[in-house]
Amino acid sequence: MKIYRSLAELPTDVGPTVATIGNFDGVHRGHQWVIDEVIARAAALGATSLAITLDPHPARVLGKQANLTLITPLEEKLALLAATGIDAAFVLPFDLELSRLTAREFASTILRDALHVAEVHEGENFRFGHHAEAGVEGLEQLGRDLSFNVRAYAPRALRGEAVSSSRIRKLIAAGEVHRARPLLGRPFSIVSTPASGRGYGTKYTVPTINLADYAELLPATGVYITQISINNETFDAVTNVGTRPTFGHIPGTPDFTVETHILNFHPIDLTETTPIRLAFLHRLRPEIKWPNPEALRAQIGLDVARAKRYFSLCKRLAKTVLPDERPPRAAVTS
Repeated sequence: MKIYRSLAELPTDVGPTVATIGNFDGVHRGHQWVIDEVIARAAALGATSLAITLDPHPARVLGKQANLTLITPLEEKLALLAATGIDAAFVLPFDLELSRLTAREFASTILRDALHVAEVHEGENFRFGHHAEAGVEGLEQLGRDLSFNVRAYAPRALRGEAVSSSRIRKLIAAGEVHRARPLLGRPFSIVSTPASGRGYGTKYTVPTINLADYAELLPATGVYITQISINNETFDAVTNVGTRPTFGHIPGTPDFTVETHILNFHPIDLTETTPIRLAFLHRLRPEIKWPNPEALRAQIGLDVARAKRYFSLCKRLAKTVLPDERPPRAAVTS
């Protein structure tokens, strides 16, 4: 997948394109469905399939949700977009100047003149232009004026859940990662590195790993069944997200941690810059302040036993724990 990060990077022969515009946070099943259609139409027309994404997220720039945390930071989002098979992604820098473009200015200068769109595919709730002045009907009218077609998609639901980035964020923030999973088409994951100052060296021999501070979306505090991927190897694990209230504040250590205990551990090569992917599969319980460390250790033993039963059941059912759950048709974005 080709990636363009500014108008200046676009080649003069970029078009014609079949495009879809959005934040694509999570690159969830709805996004995937629309992108499948974009790819198919581009192939039929001999055009380039293109995803146009905005960065930073407009809600952060416009102050509506300045503290919004994302399901997928930009580089992870681009990797997921590449996995769909789309030809190119255009990361459109979003700032106040861009936000002040009218719908017609955006359609003429960006879509027609810069990207040479032949078709634009959007969900029915898509809005654009200064103060979100126009919706799909406005886009269709502009398409007639500027010689491109528009295809709109109705919102859909899966298992009684709306498939939208906002809904998925709420589920993850509430710790309901098992309900977010089918909407995403995969387990919710974060990509980070080990926390600094924990003695990570060339060969790491302790089965507990703390992640570095993570600025984007994390699930609610609690204990989770997880899988952790390091150096192309995946381990079953149990992860605590929270403040470790049983111990209180420990000088020299952060109050909030993402701490993972690996169940099928063996010594691994690990440094403070090693990328780590942590996938959240199921929430076991909320974080609890226990009366003493002994009670906590006993509960951890129960948590580990439940996690081992979970993984054992998955294997008995002949299912992979991290399957490719992407369906051909599921839902549409918001």
